[in-house]
Parts: sequence; C-alpha cells; structure tokens
Amino acid sequence: MTNPIEVLITMPFPEHIVAGLREISPRLVISVQKATKQEDVPLDLWERVEILYTNRVLPIPEQAPRLRWVQFHWAGVEHVVDEPLLAKPEVIATSLSGASAPQMAEYVLMQLLTLGHRLPDLMTSQKRAEWPRDRWDRFAPLELRQNVVGIVGYGSIGRQVARLLQPFGAIVLATKRDVRHPEDTDYIPEGIGDPSGSLVHRLYPAEALRSMLKECDFVVITVPKTPATSGLISTAELAVLKSTAFLIDVSRGGVVDQNALIQAFRERKIAGAALDVFPEEPLPASSPLWKLPNVIITPHIAGNTLHYDERAADLFAANLRRYLTGQTLYNRIELGRGY
Repeated sequence: MTNPIEVLITMPFPEHIVAGLREISPRLVISVQKATKQEDVPLDLWERVEILYTNRVLPIPEQAPRLRWVQFHWAGVEHVVDEPLLAKPEVIATSLSGASAPQMAEYVLMQLLTLGHRLPDLMTSQKRAEWPRDRWDRFAPLELRQNVVGIVGYGSIGRQVARLLQPFGAIVLATKRDVRHPEDTDYIPEGIGDPSGSLVHRLYPAEALRSMLKECDFVVITVPKTPATSGLISTAELAVLKSTAFLIDVSRGGVVDQNALIQAFRERKIAGAALDVFPEEPLPASSPLWKLPNVIITPHIAGNTLHYDERAADLFAANLRRYLTGQTLYNRIELGRGY
C-alpha cells in the first residue's frame, strides 16, 4: 500500500458516517477529535494531518506542515477567508456548497407561496376571528404562474429553486458572475439543481442587477457574503422594485441593507419579505423588522435539516475520491473573490 493519508475530522460525526468514509480507501487514516478551538487538537496530530474536515477550527500554519486540504462544514466561508493558513499556496480549501441546497430551496418555495398567497394577512384575520367582506380583493394572490421570480446569485441554492419552480410555470430570471458559462461545475447531488443552466429564462451579469430587479414579482437573494456583495441590495435596488414585489433573503446578513429595507417598507415601496439572515444575530428585540406588516422573520434556519451530516459526508466522500485520484476538488474556495 502507498503512504497513508491522515484525515482529521473536528466535527462530532456519528460513527456510521465515519465508518463509511473509512471504506473509501485503506490509505485513509481517519481520526475524529471534537474541537472548538485549535488547542483542543494535540500537537502531534496537527503535525501528521494531511486532510482536515472542520467547522472553523484551524491550526497555526507552522503546526501543520503536512496539511494540504481543508474541507469546511458550511457553504458560507466569509469567516475564514482571511486565515493565514489558507494563504499557503500548498493548502486547498473547499466549501460545502450544494449540500444544503435541497432544504434551502424548499424554504424559499415555502416563502414564495406564503407571501404570494397572503398567508400573513390570512393569519391576522384568523386571530381576529374576522370574515372580511373585502376578502376577494384583500387576499387576491400573486401566483407563481406567469409571474417573474428573480434569483440574485445562480449558485447551488438558486439552481434548485429554479428546478422546484418548473411545475409552477414561473418565469425565472437570475444573475450570475459569469454569464458566458451557465453550467455548474461544482458539487451537485444527483437529481438536484440545474447543471446545464437551462432552467432559467434569462441570465443577467451581476452589473445588470437593477435591470433584472425591475422585471421581478419575487426576488430571492442567495449570493455569498463578500466585499462585493455587502450592501448589494440597498436603497437604489429597492427603489426599482415593483411596489407589489416580495423579497426572500437566504444569503448572509449584510447583503441586504437592513435600514434601507425598513425604510422601503415604511414608504410602501415593497409588499413583503421573508428574512432568514441578519447583520446582527440573534435579531435584537428592538429591531423594527419584528413589527413591520407582511414581514416573516425566521432565526437563520433555512439550511437546517435532520440530514445535514449525511449530505455533508456525501460531498466530503466525493471530494476524498477526487483527492485520491488527483482530480480537481469540488467547491474550491478562491480567496480573492471571497468564496
């Protein structure tokens, strides 16, 4: 057998998942060391590790001379892109983009239907034990069929949203950093997403965001948090939306300018929103967002699922096989772009 490869997992994966990873190759020597900080891992283990699977626990560069690849447990990696370890040219870093796409896309679909079919207003009416005389007008839905859903960021989540929207007959638009290459070359679980980029009616370059927003009845924000996307949706972008439009944000706190959004609601420039991410989390009880009509607030749970560890392990296993055979790894993080 060729030289063994030391793999360290700092997450508390169940034993059956770890056992499945060990079956990939006899070369893999997998250790599980639950850790919340670098000091929780013995120095002799850091010195041997070649592959690290972690949430955010990273060694000091000098402690891990053999480290060649870091697989992170989350899709969002804005909290680690400035780590000195990742600046080493011999260290590859990958994200978990794609593993949370199924549940996050279902969350988006739920909120599209919830807002479009006036469920918040219906629940308010129920609490008041009202049977409104103007119910036909008040609760007239904004249907998905033949209306425009604009997806800001056509990555794994946005592509699965586009897939789920196909039976509804919605017109799907999306922005993408590189519209010349609509295909998805990162990790895609079988039967998920839009690998060829054919499920979207039109792709817009990032610079044409406002042109797309003007067309939208629903807007879904799925971009990663980077210096380029911080405050991406602010006063100017909200101003071009239809006053009847709804916004769903499952990106990262700070991509949508919270103060600009609050002002847009106060001026009735937007019809409603479903927000799962915020610049400050937990969202303070003093935030005006809690009391704004037709705003649904959820506590950053869109990516939650009972199957997260299994889906994470599937991606890690796929990348382990690629590593062993010298192939390019899925979801490589480019530090210059921030994801």
